Amino acid sequence: MPRSPRAVFAASLRRHRGRLSVGWLLLALHQAAEAAVPIAIGLIIDRAVATGDLTALSWSVAALAVLFTVLTLAYRFGSRQGVTSLEREAHLLRVEVAHAALDPRGRRTGLRTGELLAVASSDTQRTSLVIRAVSLAIAAVTAIVVSSVALLVIDVPLGLGVLAGVTLSVFLNGRVGPRLTRHSAALQQATGHVTAMAADLLGGLRTLRGIGARSAASDRYRATGQEALRAGLRAATTTGLHQGVTAAVSGLFLAGVAAFAGWSALTGRLTVGQLVTVVGLAQFIAEPLRTLGFCGQMAAGARASARRWAGAVDAAPETFPGTRATPPGQADLMLRDVVHRSLDGLELHAPHGALTAVVTHDPRDADALLAVVSGQAAGHGGEVLIGGVPAAELSLDARRSTVLVEQHDVALFEGSLRANLTAGAGHGDAAIARAVTAAAADDIVSQLPAGLEHQVTERGGSLSGGQRQRIGLARALLAAPPVLVLHEPTTAVDAVTEEAIASRLAAHRRGHCTVVITSSPAVLARADRVVVIEDGRVARTGTHAQLAASDPAYQKAVLR
Repeated sequence: MPRSPRAVFAASLRRHRGRLSVGWLLLALHQAAEAAVPIAIGLIIDRAVATGDLTALSWSVAALAVLFTVLTLAYRFGSRQGVTSLEREAHLLRVEVAHAALDPRGRRTGLRTGELLAVASSDTQRTSLVIRAVSLAIAAVTAIVVSSVALLVIDVPLGLGVLAGVTLSVFLNGRVGPRLTRHSAALQQATGHVTAMAADLLGGLRTLRGIGARSAASDRYRATGQEALRAGLRAATTTGLHQGVTAAVSGLFLAGVAAFAGWSALTGRLTVGQLVTVVGLAQFIAEPLRTLGFCGQMAAGARASARRWAGAVDAAPETFPGTRATPPGQADLMLRDVVHRSLDGLELHAPHGALTAVVTHDPRDADALLAVVSGQAAGHGGEVLIGGVPAAELSLDARRSTVLVEQHDVALFEGSLRANLTAGAGHGDAAIARAVTAAAADDIVSQLPAGLEHQVTERGGSLSGGQRQRIGLARALLAAPPVLVLHEPTTAVDAVTEEAIASRLAAHRRGHCTVVITSSPAVLARADRVVVIEDGRVARTGTHAQLAASDPAYQKAVLR
């Protein structure tokens, strides 16, 4: 269960308690010194200026200089501790989001890539602002306490009036705070949706252009953007209300205290110095009151972001792997009565040493099959066996080292071509060359001036779709898993390259279990066995030639 915002905040403050304690003491000292300025000026007026005592005036000026020095240095070093803690906490929160996102078990966050990116960037920064809110609140409370005590010493009714004004301000801020939290949460959720949609549109821009769907995608994005705009306006309205209430209360409070102090001076209850002190403190205390309102505003935004952050970081794993650490020797892949999404009692066997091709008339069947085999289908029905061993009994490392699923959407990373192919493993040039040749990607490497050291931009943007697909296939082949599952590995290449990939793939994977979900006739013709899935079940099996000669639906799906 995700942690509450209060638990997230408590953990953040505990992590930096040493540095923050020093910062809070210094900021409290700064605000106490700020409050002491009008007190000191009042004393100087009564004891040095009014009496004409030059010695007392000299000592007073020197003490005032010391006070301002303490005030300046305390703020400088106190703020440094708070800012350092805030930035370090934001970094730690981002690291935790990254750790959850990269969890090989997967996480049931329900968030798309763009939304997760928004959590890792803006929400982590907003959540860490609780450090600033608490620091400013402690400093503000110190200023209010020092000012109230000073006013109580000067005049008890004035001190009591200050305490009443502070209580009213805190009450009004508390009434507006929950509404601000709700609207901040709605705004951040809407912003996350817009960010996610923008990422999806940019990633599929070529596809949208190809199918002529740019206008529909633009309309959908515009509608989502309008929802985010409305959420932003609601949040801005509430923020304005919050700031207006705080400013109004502070102004009325200042006017009331100043009026009462003036009347007291006229009646002789206060000296000139005390009048200056009271008016100065009343004017000064309006600032910490506004600061408390600002802290409430920051805390409301931080609370909404902390809730989203905890939802991403504390989400339950998608899968719960077993403990068996030894992967099967001669691995095959078997699915028994699997039920997941569109799959309805699927029975599928891909034997060791054979290339098994799978044709799905419904793309949803392919997606569901990939999710089950890759271990991302939590709670699916039926059983998945790898080398005769239930997949649920294998440890995560054992399953990952045995079964590799290469998705249709190839993910390449910024860096060299070699780094993308080896993925951190210590493969030699000979092994890399064999995998590159098997994927018909040798011409890509030979045409690049830097060869394997060619720098790939983010998401492989410097390569064409066909080049990215072949590099992804070469990477999968270089990993040499006992069970390799490929999803449409030839859709972005021309017919000649497709034929080369089909023949080389079959030869390269001989002696291993290989499953290819495809509609490519070139790959199907090289398969030892073709399985046709309809309505979530295996409908027919045979060779490509047998199915092409006897099955009209198969002919329509694969023959070009």
